Amino acid sequence: MQLPETVEVTTGEHPVGSVIWLHGLGADGHDFEPIVPELKLPATLPLRFVFPHAPVRPVTINAGMAMRAWYDILSLDSEGRADADGVRESTALLDALINREIERGIAPNRIVIAGFSQGGAIAINAALHSKTRLGGLMALSTYIALPGELSDSVGHRGIPIFMAHGSFDPMLPMQWGRASADKLIEAGFTLEWHDYPMAHAVCPQEINDIRTWLLSILQ
Repeated sequence: MQLPETVEVTTGEHPVGSVIWLHGLGADGHDFEPIVPELKLPATLPLRFVFPHAPVRPVTINAGMAMRAWYDILSLDSEGRADADGVRESTALLDALINREIERGIAPNRIVIAGFSQGGAIAINAALHSKTRLGGLMALSTYIALPGELSDSVGHRGIPIFMAHGSFDPMLPMQWGRASADKLIEAGFTLEWHDYPMAHAVCPQEINDIRTWLLSILQ
């Protein structure tokens, strides 16, 4: 499998952990690159941040316009909106990036998979299907793309999960994120939930909370 192109940022020499962070619809790997210095991580915890570019594909809800997307979005309703084959293909890309970090010497339990919106849906799906005990899952302003597969998931129930959503999100209503969080809890996962008075975005308080969470699981 050909790995996607990535943007990489390291916070120090000889990283002791990795964060693979997937962008949302229509963005690219540079989208969350500026957040790395805002996290103000200590020099004692050098990390490698990997920001992959999604493939370019037509997106149905955007009149078939081609853009970077982890999967096609078929409708605006919460059920059946995601192209299942596209979700699985992008999950395989994320799995390949996880394996590359392991080959580079990072232990699986020091690898965090993260994503915003569409990217978060792929990160959740990867966590649901990975038998490897990963370091953590960060799912921002997102939802479970394939809820029908949740009951059969083999994902390690002990993975630390950080979920966050904007209470004024007009693109992905917070109720979708909260409902997905509840489904994960029902399936045996434990998660930390945050919501913020914002739209489909990331805010300073959220960045601070992400920093605290990353330090709690990787330091």
